Amino acid sequence: MAETLNLPEIAAHAHVLFITLDSLRYDVADRLFRDNETPHFQQLFPQGWQQCSSPGSFTYAAHHAFFAGFLPTPVNAPKAPRLFAARFAGSETTGNNTLVFDTPDIVTGFAQKGFRTVCIGGVGFFNKQTALGTVLPSFFQESYWETTYGVTDPASTQNQFEKAASLLDNHNGSQLFLFINVSAIHQPNYFYLQPERTTDTIASHTAALRYVDSQLPILLNALARQDKDVFCIVCADHGTAYGENGYYGHRVGHSAVWDVPFATTVIKRKA
Repeated sequence: MAETLNLPEIAAHAHVLFITLDSLRYDVADRLFRDNETPHFQQLFPQGWQQCSSPGSFTYAAHHAFFAGFLPTPVNAPKAPRLFAARFAGSETTGNNTLVFDTPDIVTGFAQKGFRTVCIGGVGFFNKQTALGTVLPSFFQESYWETTYGVTDPASTQNQFEKAASLLDNHNGSQLFLFINVSAIHQPNYFYLQPERTTDTIASHTAALRYVDSQLPILLNALARQDKDVFCIVCADHGTAYGENGYYGHRVGHSAVWDVPFATTVIKRKA
């Protein structure tokens, strides 16, 4: 839980790894976790997923909020102190353990603290192919995107995690704020079903999460090699509807979209 973590203290010595699992529904993540179908996420945070509410119903809106310090809000503690905040008067969720920045966004705040800020993009809002697609990557000192990281490549998570592992292993002593937008769960995801289908469904959404979990050891092995602690945040930016109450996709007002999984953990540096 956020209130048990002292983020100013953690950020004084640790890398920060922030992963968004784009479009992942809470109910799917929680079910697979409880059914032991995502063993590597269980290894990363045995306590399981926390049910939270997203601040946005689609990628662009949610990530703008995230980068301002408004991460998903616990459904059972909506006034819980936040992990990070950009300072502003009247905040009701800034506590003693919140890392507060005097910057307009937390990415710039980490950079001012001496962190090397790096983005590994996934979905189109990170692809830098249009003016709109450059907005979110422009928060970072370095940003990476290629077609093999995007939604149309069935090996996208492998490719993204291999890039992240390379950056972690070659940080040259710098302290990293490393952000990854995992694209695999976002539509299209039908190709994760065998035999392959042609339409996205809740089953292919589920299969996509299993695929992401299968690639997580690439990242876990790199984290285990680090000479600094790594504070990890893993969450969805929003969920996806597959016909519930007539809703499909996201950017709609339905619990399948607003309810997202969230977890944190600290990976201790190698001995």
